[in-house]
Amino acid sequence: MRKDKVLQSYNDAKEQYAALGVDTEAALKKLNQVKISLHCWQADDVGGFETPDAELGSGGGIQATGNYPGKAKTIDQLMQDIDKVMSLLPGSQRLNLHAIYGDFEGKKVDRNQIEVKHFQRWIDWAKKNKTGIDFNPTCFSHPYAADGFTLSSKNEDYRKFWVEHVKRTRKIAAEMGKQLGTPSVNNIWIHDGSKDLPVDRNAHRAILKKSLDEIFLVDYPKEYLKDSMEPKLFGIGLEAMTVGSAEFYLAYATRNKKLMCLDNGHFHPTEQVGDKISAVLQFLDEILLHITRPIRWDSDHVVIFNDDLQLIAQEIVRANALNRVNVGLDYFDASLNRIGAYVIGTRAAQLAFLYALLEPYETLKKYEEAGQSFERLALMEVMKTKPLGAVYDYYCLTNDVPVAEDYISVIQQYEKDVLSKRV
Repeated sequence: MRKDKVLQSYNDAKEQYAALGVDTEAALKKLNQVKISLHCWQADDVGGFETPDAELGSGGGIQATGNYPGKAKTIDQLMQDIDKVMSLLPGSQRLNLHAIYGDFEGKKVDRNQIEVKHFQRWIDWAKKNKTGIDFNPTCFSHPYAADGFTLSSKNEDYRKFWVEHVKRTRKIAAEMGKQLGTPSVNNIWIHDGSKDLPVDRNAHRAILKKSLDEIFLVDYPKEYLKDSMEPKLFGIGLEAMTVGSAEFYLAYATRNKKLMCLDNGHFHPTEQVGDKISAVLQFLDEILLHITRPIRWDSDHVVIFNDDLQLIAQEIVRANALNRVNVGLDYFDASLNRIGAYVIGTRAAQLAFLYALLEPYETLKKYEEAGQSFERLALMEVMKTKPLGAVYDYYCLTNDVPVAEDYISVIQQYEKDVLSKRV
């Protein structure tokens, strides 16, 4: 897109927003504070690099659909893909890494044996890219997860195995934060639960609490590590009961001063995660947000700029909580170009935050407090057709990345030059 056209459109947009008391330059400065953590598992369909024959989803709860050619099969390929993605995005991002993505050099390293050395290449990559890394224990796709229970398992050998695994991920994440100068969020998600109606939910939840208490015995400096826990309503083959429910983790996080992760695919389809944000922020210092797009269930479609995402961003901005919410993406669609999936989703999230930042919040709040419901709703509707795209195009231009649809041809060329040759 021509530079002069972008500038012309932006200047017009700037005037329109200014007429409503909105400063577009100030909004773009705040948008730079939003660092979205890119989930490494979109690049390879949650396969990881433990063994060449690793099976996704052993133990339930995970499923990537599609078989689009060109997925990353090595650490070098994954790094190359993430580099490409970041080159197409304005602002700055982080990387969200799962424990199965270590540099194991073709050797069998079980989950309870991982060390910092297995992730030093990633740390060095992040140093080079001047970014941070978030981390996750991988409590699925393993024989010790096949019965549907990990940290809440009644099999003590299995439970101890997973406790040790998560302890090690915390240590690794803390070292990542220390070396990179930005805290790493270590997020615990387990698929533990039952396919059909259980009679002893209480015991499994008591065991999970015991495991978490053991895991968090060691304190790490907050400037290195942030601990988070992620609930879920149900999983594949775990429809009747999930041990780590929202109520369980919210209670645990509140009592133990941890982060709770809100994933907008992990609740009932009629629930709005945006509505939950200001509720939990009354009691938690920080939260983690995982952005996905569920269709009928937790289907992890590529994130788009939709109503759910808009409300999430609006509630964070309206609560003045940009510095209290850690933002990451969490979807894995194998049916389309994976680089494109990253760029679409990240740009959609940025658009949602920009939309929220360009809202005439004080005017809307004034209407609301005065009981002027008509005026409030009318202005909210008017904002939907304001030139948001022109402001975002300008943001891309000033960050020297492709503007609007221009990134499509860049990704097509990358597929031709790089991805197609991996088949």
